Order: sequence, then structure tokens, then C-alpha cells
Amino acid sequence: MSQQPKVAIIMGSDSDKPVMDDAAKILQSFGVPYQYTIVSAHRTPERMYDFARTAHNNGFQVIIAGAGGAAHLPGMVAAISPLPVIGVPVQSKTLSGWDSLLSIAQMPGGVPVATVAINGAKNAGLLAVQIISVAQPELVDKMVEYKKSMEQEVIEKAQKMESER
Repeated sequence: MSQQPKVAIIMGSDSDKPVMDDAAKILQSFGVPYQYTIVSAHRTPERMYDFARTAHNNGFQVIIAGAGGAAHLPGMVAAISPLPVIGVPVQSKTLSGWDSLLSIAQMPGGVPVATVAINGAKNAGLLAVQIISVAQPELVDKMVEYKKSMEQEVIEKAQKMESER
């Protein structure tokens, strides 16, 4: 995107990308510039440390971090960065994502990570928009419209279902 990215979407592996694409789609739909990259807590710890330590100086306002398995990336980034971190537990084959969810949600006091559902990158994108909207009223207006469109979609589905009886 041409503007300075406001949200960093990071993941532990390229295998997480299909899940994390949902966050990118939401940010695109709201016109929020983002950066997308791989930062592994286990395989590239120095890269992770450097990213987390400098993210706020690089213009980011929110970090969305997706990870599966042991899922240390969101918590480690939150331990280093002063920015809000939204953790996305990516479903694993071994424990269906419960390992990821618990690794991200069970953070010690003083190191918060906002955690969404397993594979819940769409909600991570929406939460990032809501966080940024505190300083950008135009995003609040877009979020109001987004919620109205969801409501309308459900009403239309209900009417269709009721008319088919």
C-alpha cells in the first residue's frame, strides 16, 4: 500500500498466511495501510526482537500476530513492544488450535495480548480498525456502516427464510 503502514500483520510461518489473509482483507476494505511479513519467535528470534523493539518507531499503531502450535510470537512481541498486540491462534493439526489459543490467551500480568478466536484473523483486523479509530473518526463512521451492513444482511436472510415457509 502507498501510505505508511499503520498495522503490522506478522506470522510465525508462511503456512499461517491463509488464515492471516482475512485480517489483510478487512484492513484493505477499511483503507487501513498495513505491512505483512513472517517473524518467527523460534526460528528468527533476533528478527522478532528487532521488529518488536522498533515497530512503534516505524509508524505502526497495532500489531496483529498469528501463530500456531506453541504460539509464542504474540506474547513475545507484546513483551517487547509498547504497541497493542492482537494474537491470532492458528489452528494446529495436533491439538486443533487449543494449544495456540491457550499459549496466546494465558499471558502473565503486565504483558497483555488481545486474543481472538482460533483462526479469527477477520476479527483481529476489525479490532485493529477499532483501536486505530480512536484517533481517526472516519474509521468510526466506516465501522458503523460495516455493522449496519451486517445487520441488513441478516435481516435479508431472515426474510428470505421466512418467505420460503
